[in-house]
Amino acid sequence: MLVTGLNFVAVTALVKYLGPRIPPAESAFLRYLLGLVFLLPMIGSLRRVQWTPGLWGLVVTRGALHSIGVLMWFYAMIRIPLAEVTAMNYLSPIYVTLGAALFMGEKLALRRIAAIGVALLGVVVILRPGFREISPGHLAMLVTGFTFGISYLLAKTLVGRTNPTFVVAMLSIWVTIGLAPFALAHWVTPTLAELAILFAVACFATAGHYTMTLAFAAAPLTVTQPVTFLQLLWATLLGALAFGEGIDLWVVIGGTMILGAVSFMTWREAMLKRRAITPPLHAPKS
Repeated sequence: MLVTGLNFVAVTALVKYLGPRIPPAESAFLRYLLGLVFLLPMIGSLRRVQWTPGLWGLVVTRGALHSIGVLMWFYAMIRIPLAEVTAMNYLSPIYVTLGAALFMGEKLALRRIAAIGVALLGVVVILRPGFREISPGHLAMLVTGFTFGISYLLAKTLVGRTNPTFVVAMLSIWVTIGLAPFALAHWVTPTLAELAILFAVACFATAGHYTMTLAFAAAPLTVTQPVTFLQLLWATLLGALAFGEGIDLWVVIGGTMILGAVSFMTWREAMLKRRAITPPLHAPKS
C-alpha cells in the first residue's frame, strides 16, 4: 500500500505538471488509449467470456459513468491543489456504501450512518462554503467521487458474473471509447514530451492498481485502508514543494475525517465478517 500510494501520487503529480495546454478530455483519452498496451496479455482470458445482453448493459453503463468521473478528475487536477483532489477522492467508498444500501438492499447500521455523517462533515471542512469560493474544480471532484462510487458498485456485480481481468480490461476499453468524442471535439496536437508524460501516467496508474491488488491479497483491509492516508500527506508535501501550493490545515483535517470514517467502516465490516465465520465454542470440530 505504501508503493500504491506513491504510484497514485505520481499520477496526480504528472497530470498537474502537464498543465492546461492539453484539454482535460484529451489528456484523459490519451492516458487510457496509451494504457491499452497493458491489455495485450489479457486477450486470451477475454475470449472465454460469455456475452449476454445484461452483461453488455453493465459494461457500457460502467464505461460511460467512469468516463465522466475520469473527465472531471482531469478537469479538477489543473484547477485545485493536489491535496484537495486527494482528500476529496476519499469520498468514493462513502458513495459506494450509500449506493449499496439504496440499490442492493444492504442495511445501514447506526454506526455506518454516523461514519457517513463524519465523512460528509469532512467535505464541508474542506470546502468551507461561505468562508471561501467553491471552484468548479471542487464541484468536479464531487461528481468524480459519485460516478466512481457507482462504477465500483457495477464492478462488484461484474466480478460476480465474470472475472477481475475482464472487468479491468472492459473498463479501459470503454473509457477510451467514451472519452474519444470529447477529446476530438477540442483536439490539440500533443508533443512527444506530452505523450511521454501521459504514457508515464498510464504506467504509474496500472502499477498502482497492481500493487493495491497485491496488498489486498496479502493483508486484510483493516491493515491496508489506513495506509492510504499517506497519499494525502505525500500529495500535500508534493503540492507545496513542487508546485508552490500552500498547505491548508483545513484540507488535511477534512481529509483525515473522511479517511477515518472510511477506515472505521472497513474495520467494522471486517469484524462482522470475522464474527460470522468464527464458530461458537460449542460447535463441533471437523
